[in-house]
Amino acid sequence: MSENIVYVGSKPVMTYVTAILSSFKDSPEVVVKARGRAISTAVDAAEVTRTRFMTDLKPSVIIGTEKLPGTEGGTRNVSFIEINLKKSPEAKTPGA
Repeated sequence: MSENIVYVGSKPVMTYVTAILSSFKDSPEVVVKARGRAISTAVDAAEVTRTRFMTDLKPSVIIGTEKLPGTEGGTRNVSFIEINLKKSPEAKTPGA
């Protein structure tokens, strides 16, 4: 089973909600990943998916910091988040 990952950037939240819902067709688990300023968009997308479209999703969150090369030769710290959304056996999809 391959892991479905949705990388979040600067697009509108509903774009990522659609990607998450599409990924659930192939797998019972989807990972939403984001760094920096996109973290709030990732949380919004996961919450919209969980509250409006799929009930009984079990989220787990991993947060941390990555060291990335800076523009002036040094390194800089960038925060990241991984939100694992797992479908429980009794999960319901509206319209199904």
